[in-house]
Amino acid sequence: MSKRIDVKNLDIYYSDFLAVKDVSVTIEPRSVTALIGPSGCGKSTFLRSLNRMHEVIPGAHVQGEVIIDGENLYGKGVDPVNVRRKVGMVFQKPNPFPTMSIRENVLAGVKLNNKRINKKDADELVETSLRGANLWNEVKDRLEKPGSGLSGGQQQRLCIARTIAVKPEVVLMDEPCSALDPISTLAVEDLIAELKENYTIVIVTHNMQQAARCSDRTGFFNIEGTGKPGQLVEFDDTQKIFNNPTQKATEDYISGRFG
Repeated sequence: MSKRIDVKNLDIYYSDFLAVKDVSVTIEPRSVTALIGPSGCGKSTFLRSLNRMHEVIPGAHVQGEVIIDGENLYGKGVDPVNVRRKVGMVFQKPNPFPTMSIRENVLAGVKLNNKRINKKDADELVETSLRGANLWNEVKDRLEKPGSGLSGGQQQRLCIARTIAVKPEVVLMDEPCSALDPISTLAVEDLIAELKENYTIVIVTHNMQQAARCSDRTGFFNIEGTGKPGQLVEFDDTQKIFNNPTQKATEDYISGRFG
């Protein structure tokens, strides 16, 4: 299922403003890649470019290539909707659909893609997705209750279940734990470790300990100054980035000397 991502010479713009400059990086399949760096340095912008969510903003566009499974996501004739099926996204704030039940939330993406699904298959998909998100035992007796009635940590895992129900190849997570308490954060981190057996995962986090705990590789983004584009300064195995980075800026950021 999971796929390698090759990013080549990617420039990301908001209208005329170059927000992220010249990123080239390979993200390995079945791994967790963390993106760290100070606020405003382009981590989330880069993340959103990996499933063409970036261009939902008027005037936003990219130059360069994002290649998954041999296909450039920005190639001629590539349908962004298909891209987002393959590359799922979990946002910073849990966003279950408030009027929908837990069950309907899990199936929302599948139905959005106009997939006809019979009740037996739907039941199985709901269960496997919720099990995959480590949520089944907590909600199996209240699947018809609203998703918005769950705790924050449960809502975030419900959003992860909704994402994996569509059977993507890549799962992007934009600070998925920033709104959660420590216990819920741990539950999501444990889940990330399990999900990487089947998916390529890229996570943006401001939490250094989280990056160190749950990622295999880490990319450090930085920005030279206001109005300048963000850049990928260093990308390596997480252990190396945290224990022996090659760039002084990376070391300064990790040791808390700036940012």
